[in-house]
Amino acid sequence: MPVALHPVTAAVTARIVERSRKSRADYLKRIEAAQHDGPGRAKLSCANWAHAFAAESDGVKQRMRNPTAPNIAIVSAYNDMLSAHQPLERFPAIIKAAAQEVGGTAQYAGGVPAMCDGVTQGRPGMELSLFSRDVIAMATGVALTHDAFDGALMLGVCDKIVPGLVIGALAFGHLPTIFVPAGPMSSGLSNAEKARVRGLFAEGKATRDELLDSEMKSYHGPGTCTFYGTANSNQMMMEMMGLHLPGSAFIHPNTPLRDALVAAAPKRAIEIGHGTNAYTPMAAVVDEKAIVNAIAGLLATGGSTNHTLHIVAMARAAGIVIDWSDFDELSKVTPLLARVYPNGSEDVNAFHAAGGMAFVVRELLDAGLAHEDVVTVAGQGLRHYQTEPFLEDGKLVWREGARESLNRDILRPASDPFQPEGGMRLLTGPLGRAVIKTSAVKDENLVVEAPAIVFEDQEDLLEAHKRGELNRDFIAVVRFQGPTANGMPELHSLTPVLGVLQDKGFKVALVTDGRMSGASGKVPAAIHVSPEAAHGGPLSQVREGDVIRLDAHAGTLEIKLDPAQFAAREKLSVAQPGFGYGRELFGWMRRAAAPAEQGGGALFGDVA
Repeated sequence: MPVALHPVTAAVTARIVERSRKSRADYLKRIEAAQHDGPGRAKLSCANWAHAFAAESDGVKQRMRNPTAPNIAIVSAYNDMLSAHQPLERFPAIIKAAAQEVGGTAQYAGGVPAMCDGVTQGRPGMELSLFSRDVIAMATGVALTHDAFDGALMLGVCDKIVPGLVIGALAFGHLPTIFVPAGPMSSGLSNAEKARVRGLFAEGKATRDELLDSEMKSYHGPGTCTFYGTANSNQMMMEMMGLHLPGSAFIHPNTPLRDALVAAAPKRAIEIGHGTNAYTPMAAVVDEKAIVNAIAGLLATGGSTNHTLHIVAMARAAGIVIDWSDFDELSKVTPLLARVYPNGSEDVNAFHAAGGMAFVVRELLDAGLAHEDVVTVAGQGLRHYQTEPFLEDGKLVWREGARESLNRDILRPASDPFQPEGGMRLLTGPLGRAVIKTSAVKDENLVVEAPAIVFEDQEDLLEAHKRGELNRDFIAVVRFQGPTANGMPELHSLTPVLGVLQDKGFKVALVTDGRMSGASGKVPAAIHVSPEAAHGGPLSQVREGDVIRLDAHAGTLEIKLDPAQFAAREKLSVAQPGFGYGRELFGWMRRAAAPAEQGGGALFGDVA
């Protein structure tokens, strides 16, 4: 019997549908026109089509001469510097062989860049990170614009990469599109020990060699980093949106089960292709209900704050308009079902073993907090995603996932959650609108009122700590870190320092128009403050010593100052260099960047 949808989930969805009515209709009209054009290769001249497979083997050439043989595009973020993407090197060969088994072909249509925030963290290159999402979307468009494909497989895992692939693929929403992940690396050094060593290094009590040894034991092999940051939040989200084959998010790379899932993807893409009874274009999968499901999954699992930018941008690519109020209202009714580092002590491998996504999907559906009546690449209905893949005698099969949590320290049912609300809140007040990740913050630290110490560069805060100037209660205001100012780099390097000060008993918090990270943890952080300081936002008027109150319970971000006096203050500006490390190539993106609540990108400035 169908489960009744929670009234708040229903109301938020209805509001999104109404808000998006015109832009969604415009998008679907464009997709419908592309659908009526038929298979890409049928529109190509003989010379065009011959160019498209000139380098293939004779056998593949003969198959591609057949106008009814489906051709699947492979778009990949492979590189061998990123542990999460290194396994993708093997995937095209598996995909091509599998497509041929069912009478089709597959071609490597193009690659997209894939930078690692873990490598660029705290470095100038981090200023390109958010905008790399838009570059990936454009590169995906370049790959698919050859218009010679009947479906597409998107190979990517990490932070900006999956959202960029989604945005780019949605421009070709008439194509059936399946996302193909690589899976997490095996567990290494415990997260608690890793955090301990980082804290010691921040205090000057551990050497760089000791820190590097700890980090190498944490990040030690192929696969996604195992903490629940943006990369693994991406994989959760692809399950909740119905873009993965069910249960494929957290299967280790270079295993028989992973290879079987990779091989199944092109076969399924062909099964749901244009002209089949099961035709499933991506535009039908990514609708308003799928976006609400993605948000529900994010909140229920305590996922990355980066997705308050990325889900907004992905939705806009499908003509759907959402904002942080939608996240906030859904968070108030979505219980926190998972504790995975940094919100708990265990990693995504332990989360998967405890029941993982199949358990989360079932709990959200049974509680009426997610939409079951959606289109997915696996078929009609999100219930497909409460199953898990297995190999039986070498054959890929799906079975019902765990009905009970196998470890209640990691995963709990909606009837007995870790918290009655989700992991994020919206903060509003005289300083603007911001988001805060609350799932990893202890209740006693969710309200901080203290004098401001103002920084215009994260390095200045780190240097002040080294000089011993931060051993007191304070709220760090780190401004001019938004998309227009410098590309909105993550400020994750501040987490260990602020965490050490909090552990010493000081009341500390962060307020910034920049980003933190999926790995942001126990220190309360009001991030993505909008409007940003570079746009004349209120943060540009904050001065050293101003008393600020961050209250995550009340959802407020205030400055204890007479409103008229604060409004009369000069709005300071800081010139950003914008050159070096490739930054000079992205000046147009900084100038065109939308506000954080509209996704922080440069591609959808014309969307209302």
